[in-house]
Amino acid sequence: MNLAIVGCGYVADLYVATLGGHPELKLVAAFDRNERNLTAFCRHWPTRKCSSLDELLGDASVELVLNLTNPRSHFEVTRRCLEAGRHVYSEKPLGMDTAEARRLVTLAQQRGLGLATAPCSVLSETAQTMWKAIRDNAIGRVRLVYANFDDGLIAPKLNPWNWLNDCGVPWPAKDEFEVGCTYEHAGYVLTWLAAFFGPAKRVTSFASCQLPDKGITVDAMAPDFTVGCIEYADGVVARVTCGLVAPRDKSITVVGDDGILHTANVRNDVGPVYVRHIPTRGRWRRVERMLNRVRRSLESVLPVVPWSGDDWHFQRKVPFARRLARVLVHANKPVDFLRGPSEMAEAIQQKRPCRLSPELGVHIVEIIEALQYPERFGGSRKIQSTFPPIAPLPWLT
Repeated sequence: MNLAIVGCGYVADLYVATLGGHPELKLVAAFDRNERNLTAFCRHWPTRKCSSLDELLGDASVELVLNLTNPRSHFEVTRRCLEAGRHVYSEKPLGMDTAEARRLVTLAQQRGLGLATAPCSVLSETAQTMWKAIRDNAIGRVRLVYANFDDGLIAPKLNPWNWLNDCGVPWPAKDEFEVGCTYEHAGYVLTWLAAFFGPAKRVTSFASCQLPDKGITVDAMAPDFTVGCIEYADGVVARVTCGLVAPRDKSITVVGDDGILHTANVRNDVGPVYVRHIPTRGRWRRVERMLNRVRRSLESVLPVVPWSGDDWHFQRKVPFARRLARVLVHANKPVDFLRGPSEMAEAIQQKRPCRLSPELGVHIVEIIEALQYPERFGGSRKIQSTFPPIAPLPWLT
């Protein structure tokens, strides 16, 4: 399927870096209103440079548009692409509020077009393996989930506005701080939870801006810390945290009656998933106790000790449901950004529902609104939207 990119900023380079692993997708055109970014992108990734969005949409060969613009432009760009008869895969979020997202879904349905939104990491080996373990009852009935997307104290000390991608395009610090880390990042864990447990029922949340001065001038600083408890069917509760203050932590921990599932980084498409039974079984329990006695003895006499939390516990790797041959961005970013567009293109060609449905996009926006702006909903919001069940990938069943 022929695709075009609108928005040649920092993330566009990460998408195209994995294009070699998707022969079913062909990049044919690109546009960005920032001429410098557009030129740099088209020089690094040779493709036709369009002078306007109208020129790009006037190219009859373009079938699918990747909307990689800043979040506040998502609605308008996606609307124009749909009205021009193009399928659209949008970067997250689908819109800046639930009303915008719903309008886009209605428009796509009226035009008979495909619409989907990032993130696509729920299609990764890591997410699918954790999901299969839950379905296989590896930890018994699930009770609680801790899902984190803390990026660490990146600003002002790390000067993130100086970060450059391989095209030389800077990380959009001002836009990131104004939009907010929850709008930018919560979708990574929320889509996993949606696959595992279905639609959310209610969100109770708190948000604040802990660092109002991040080193650059902004028009309005969004919350840099949010935490919410999300209620799902069957009594499952997930605590979801997003922030730019606490140490980097992008983990998901799923607690069941019989054990715990854990993966350290939802941004690692091929990261290991671990299972720990409660209590640790047999001789391993005795070894745990011995090791923790030694550890506590060392901590009492050494002036410097490794960062640590709880006692050490033995856990085993859950075998990958299947490890697929993938082109990932690089070793420090083991991610395939084009899994989503590839899934969407396949769904269109096979005339089947896309796993990243537009209704899922609306649902995620509704939750994110509640997390970042609890004052709009009195601190607690009953979630109205729903979505079709997400089908496991064929190799998961």
